[in-house]
Amino acid sequence: MKFASLLLALALPAAALAQAPAPAASATSKPASWIDAKTGHRIIRLSDAPGNYALYFNYNAFTPQGDKMIFSTAEGISVVDLKTWAVKSLIRQKIVRLLFTGQKTRTAYYTVRSTGKALAAGAGSDGQREPLELWAADIDTGKARKVIDLPAGQVDTMNADETLVAGQVAARAMPLQPGREGRSGKTDQAEYAANGPDGKPLPFAEAKEVRLNDRLEARIPMEIFTVDLKTGERKVVHKATDWLNHLQFSPTDPGLLMFCHEGPWHKVDRIWTIRTDGTQLTKVHQRTMNMEIAGHEWWSPDGKTIWYDLQTPRGQVFWVAGYDVDTKKRRWYHVERDQWSVHYNTSSDGKTFAGDGGDSEMVAHAKDGKWLYLLTPKAIPDVAGIHAADADQLIAPGTFEPERLVDLSKHNYQLEPNIHFTPDNKWLVFRSNMEGRTGIYAVEIAKTGTVR
Repeated sequence: MKFASLLLALALPAAALAQAPAPAASATSKPASWIDAKTGHRIIRLSDAPGNYALYFNYNAFTPQGDKMIFSTAEGISVVDLKTWAVKSLIRQKIVRLLFTGQKTRTAYYTVRSTGKALAAGAGSDGQREPLELWAADIDTGKARKVIDLPAGQVDTMNADETLVAGQVAARAMPLQPGREGRSGKTDQAEYAANGPDGKPLPFAEAKEVRLNDRLEARIPMEIFTVDLKTGERKVVHKATDWLNHLQFSPTDPGLLMFCHEGPWHKVDRIWTIRTDGTQLTKVHQRTMNMEIAGHEWWSPDGKTIWYDLQTPRGQVFWVAGYDVDTKKRRWYHVERDQWSVHYNTSSDGKTFAGDGGDSEMVAHAKDGKWLYLLTPKAIPDVAGIHAADADQLIAPGTFEPERLVDLSKHNYQLEPNIHFTPDNKWLVFRSNMEGRTGIYAVEIAKTGTVR
């Protein structure tokens, strides 16, 4: 299974803040806009600048007004106008990890390693011990300011009212792939290698499981912390020797934090919530069978539901599962094998889902899974209106009606597409190497062409 890809920090003095035009896109095999011949949906290439990186699927990339989107490149941070699709540079500065936009303000938040050091080769996001600076840039003007200093670790998320950030830090770094970088500087693709019990090299996905398990079993002491953005006060929320990762504040409740226990999913109890005062530690999903897995969790835009990829068991039966944080009720939508996706996401109105597909090496071993999908949920009703006495306490089942949006047959899934609905729900933004180099694209959800 996939987890958050790391941004490779590059050395440049932290004072180099200046607006500049975005680098010109290089020639590629298709025009900047075309109709996918197999789906009839229009695709726009937003950027193929070197080192570009559209944010991970559960990070907010959009302004509160829904008119602009941020992404990073090797040069720094760029912004897209979602009405004209024009791209311009916002911040030209290296040693940058772009984080997210604010929920309330038109601000792009990013971190800088104040030592000027690049990320340790192959180190996990929790393994950084160098001092860290959190910066904020006005998305309209590019004016930047330093917000706080941190001694170590990583900032992962910001709460709904933009008063706190949360992050995690480990007692020491541990490279996931010893001797090799965790992301290739040329392809943006993760690299993992390991041998199986027979001494033969494992496929990419299984080699990654070995490396994740190595990190989990190291039992490195970790802590989740918050920092008050006005006072700079740092508080520890949770300590453990579990591998703590994927912190996500509720988009509506400023004091509710979701996080995960990282590692092989069939081995860990992955999804948890906790209050920022350290109370109400809650496990979101309880495994009921061996090899059952749950993960790649994300919040619904209204903050009411935690959604996640559920498999019962791994690689056999697939669901997108939802957990209501207030009522504890659950809804599961069944997913066919070929529609299983590395990541899913939800439209801003909560009515539609999308998936980014997967290749034959991944957990679903799909024969025809390399597509971007629109997934429309359908409830499974009671037969003839006859209800079980305890129906309201049981899991509410459903299915998805899939529609193919983008042919990703030429995409290498070691690069995760990481889909985002635009706030108007008219487009899906994703990244792909389907043209050879990594690009950021948008596909129109309404079908505008014919299928050949």
